Amino acid sequence: MATTAGSTLFGKEASGAKASTQPYPLAITMWEFSWLERRWPGAGYEDWDQALSELVERGYDAIRIDAFPHLVYENAEKEYLLMPHWNTQDWGSPEINRVRVQPNLNLFLEKCREYRVRVGLSSWFRTDEEDVRMKLTTSEKLGLAWLSVLKSIDRGGLLDTILYVDLCNEWTGDAWCPFFVNDPPEALWTGWHTEKSQRWMRDSIAIVKKEYPQIPCTFSFTGEADAVMLEKGPLEMLDFLEPHIWMTSFHGGEFYQKAGYNYERFDYTGYRNMALHGKRIYEEKKEYWQQGLSEQIRMAAQWSGKLNRALITTECWGVVDYKDWPLLEWDYVKELCALGTEEAVGTGRWLAMATSNFCGPQFVGMWRDMQWHKNLTDLIHSSTVDEDLNTSPLAVRMRHMANKY
Repeated sequence: MATTAGSTLFGKEASGAKASTQPYPLAITMWEFSWLERRWPGAGYEDWDQALSELVERGYDAIRIDAFPHLVYENAEKEYLLMPHWNTQDWGSPEINRVRVQPNLNLFLEKCREYRVRVGLSSWFRTDEEDVRMKLTTSEKLGLAWLSVLKSIDRGGLLDTILYVDLCNEWTGDAWCPFFVNDPPEALWTGWHTEKSQRWMRDSIAIVKKEYPQIPCTFSFTGEADAVMLEKGPLEMLDFLEPHIWMTSFHGGEFYQKAGYNYERFDYTGYRNMALHGKRIYEEKKEYWQQGLSEQIRMAAQWSGKLNRALITTECWGVVDYKDWPLLEWDYVKELCALGTEEAVGTGRWLAMATSNFCGPQFVGMWRDMQWHKNLTDLIHSSTVDEDLNTSPLAVRMRHMANKY
């Protein structure tokens, strides 16, 4: 369980670690559902003081977490039995696990406030034994589920910790929102521009904004950032854009195709292929793969300008999936992630960005390289953003939080 406030072992009284108070740009990272699920000994989040202290020591100001809105909407204080989404990855739990969202969410937010860490809320709509998420059959129910989260946070006096709400991770991917059937149904991971999808986004956000107009709202997306994406819009219901961008998305996922990685969830064949071929494939055509990453970042920046929306990216730059595993080296992943951060900083379109998918204590090979993190978070903090973004809803919220923190 979390340590009590004022822990002298890893907490803020011992280290004095607190995030910066600058409004933006911010260094953000994804702690998804791990913040609540990975609490067994050695899983990385069993001591929230330690995890948060180490986070801000590396220079990060914000995190993006799963608020489990469907579970809160059903019964916030009920203990749920979660089913594993995978056992190959180190996000979340590799096997069944029990969680109770409240009061744990508010307790965690209290800790974040102590460390001045801003919190973006999202959801991967994790599966429980009763598959409660499938009850979200309308855009109204999706909006009401998120409203129930914000109200429970508000009742705890913790709304000032919330940076934004992303109503669904990588909308409209069926792994995360199977309750939504697109029109056409095959428009999955990159189908967020359809008329039905836009209606769901617009209507669900409107429900949240009616009671909490000050909280910026969005839906995050994935897929190759290319000329096709540039034509998708308008997205006037979104207060900002949250594209997830990786080198491995370039040219229709060419890198993973060559490596033989197919996003296996309960089978290590893909990781075996990555161990055997991943680094070699990268090294043989390093400039090509780096160019593919840079092109996507520039395309996303153009998209931001075209739609007049600020950017946040919390999942990014190198490979989508990775872990501490035999023959999986971190060096080329970190090289790509450093390049991506540098490229994104140079565009002036990001108000917050991550340095990788893997900035969490469970990814030891990435987490322990303190200087790597500090170099990149310093770069993010010292960068400038385009003037037109200063009046965006996201920038307004960020300045408000900086004053409160």
